[in-house]
Amino acid sequence: MACSAAAFTPSYPVKTTSLKMADVVEMEEEPAPPAFPTINGWTADPDAFCAGLPGALAPMGNFDPLGFTKELSVEEIKRYREAEVTHGRVSMLAVVGYLVGENFNPLFNGLVTGPANTHLAQVQSIAPFFFAWLTMSIATAELGRAKIGWEDPIKAMGYNSENEVKGAFGALLRDKYYPGDIGFDPLGLKPTGAAEFAEMQTKELQNGRLAMLAAMGMIVQEQITHDTIFGTLKTLF
Repeated sequence: MACSAAAFTPSYPVKTTSLKMADVVEMEEEPAPPAFPTINGWTADPDAFCAGLPGALAPMGNFDPLGFTKELSVEEIKRYREAEVTHGRVSMLAVVGYLVGENFNPLFNGLVTGPANTHLAQVQSIAPFFFAWLTMSIATAELGRAKIGWEDPIKAMGYNSENEVKGAFGALLRDKYYPGDIGFDPLGLKPTGAAEFAEMQTKELQNGRLAMLAAMGMIVQEQITHDTIFGTLKTLF
């Protein structure tokens, strides 16, 4: 009976499919977002020299013979660059101040004279109120710069403690802050393109580095000779 019943059972073709690896369409993975934000065309690369910041120029190239940037975190490299840019700008102003201030004295009735090393002390003696205003102006400018680029000290100290950052003294730059870019550009000279910005930043760094050496030389020279820059040069010829 079972055999006869099976004879009347309709048979349907059974389709079998074989799944090959070539037939599997893998979903394209979206690229992971960068670990660091892109600022002024720069995205920090922890494996690159100085995290990929501009500033290297032939023939010196990646010049760091003492290894100051070796094994530093991106946050620390940014802090080093902030210090370099700031000191370079101050030095450029100082060099101009030395050369101009010692040969052109229209302020304070021409009473501030002699080596530039002594000018600030002379101003403090001649115009104490102006000196106090100057001091407060510098402090205000520095406070403004700190609020733009730096994290609050409490947050910074917590981050540095958790990540075992040593020597930072509670200093930490903001993630989206580019070292030295406080937004001050009254003449609109800042380039919008990444390559142009990197080129201008390199030029500023090179001039700032030269100015730091020049300012240091001028200060030491006047401390030794107690004479102006050009006054000392005249004795050599």
